Amino acid sequence: MSHFPPEIQGEKLTPPHHPGLGLVRVTEAAALTAGRWMGLDAASDADHAAQDAMAAALNLLPMRGTIISGEEGRLHEATPLTSGSSIGAGEGPEMDVELNAIDGAGLVSEGVPGAISVAALAPRGTMWDPGPAVYLEKLVVDSDVAPHIGPEALDAPPAWTLALVARHKQKEIRDLVVFVLKRKRHEKLIEEIRRSGARVFLRGDGDVAGALMAGYRGGEVDVLMGIGGSAEGLAAACAVKVMGGEILGRIAPQSESEKAACAEAGLDTGKILRCEDLVRGDSMYFSATGITDSVILDGVHYHGSIVTTHSLVLRYETQTRREIKTEHRLK
Repeated sequence: MSHFPPEIQGEKLTPPHHPGLGLVRVTEAAALTAGRWMGLDAASDADHAAQDAMAAALNLLPMRGTIISGEEGRLHEATPLTSGSSIGAGEGPEMDVELNAIDGAGLVSEGVPGAISVAALAPRGTMWDPGPAVYLEKLVVDSDVAPHIGPEALDAPPAWTLALVARHKQKEIRDLVVFVLKRKRHEKLIEEIRRSGARVFLRGDGDVAGALMAGYRGGEVDVLMGIGGSAEGLAAACAVKVMGGEILGRIAPQSESEKAACAEAGLDTGKILRCEDLVRGDSMYFSATGITDSVILDGVHYHGSIVTTHSLVLRYETQTRREIKTEHRLK
């Protein structure tokens, strides 16, 4: 008896469609485009070029996709990847789509490590829609800590939360590394983390990359703390859920206008969201491709007519984590 499923038996081999492997071509397209802008001090131009490349690649996927939280909230202008836009080839399954053509445009602009391109897919109606909520307060941990952490950790003093993380990772607090975005709003948080004895991994950009590092068991980062983009939090939730980690998130308006928009939309700014609230069910795909070198992924590298990329592909249904290194031969 054959051990292969029916669709790959017989003379004609037709492997089942894997949306995640199609999705990696999307993040590769954005990364390949963004890589050309590395170190040119042109963050906005890099962002726009990468978005155009990502949109074109997405439109080749056999799906009827809808972008949940697009790039316009962060960039304050219309983009090819605007919230609510239809994306895909117009045939196939209905999907929710979350993406960030460049997670860390400032890093690309300066030519420093840590920038990636990310995209996630899930069946239509399973992703949380943040609407006008641009920012989330977040806490991200890996699978060692996930079963033991509850909503109270988001309101507790950082030292209490870090003690809990250290206990379940079987580490001393001084051995912990905490990822925090370098923002003025985080000055008190950073001070409290340092006072606890933990070490701080500060980065100017790269919210999704930080969540990936914190959510990966045995990685370089133990926990992510602080306020970042809600769109980035939604994309990260897809990855962290596949890895067995946990995200705690709460809407955190950073202006009176954002606060008023959230109230008008009926969003509960006091509710603490978990991974399962951000993306429901057991069918989701996530892809990330490095743009500049980072802890988790190599960046785009140019070798004459050959360009190399390094990508991460996650699938919840099969609990698989793939790393893909690709050579792209330029014509």
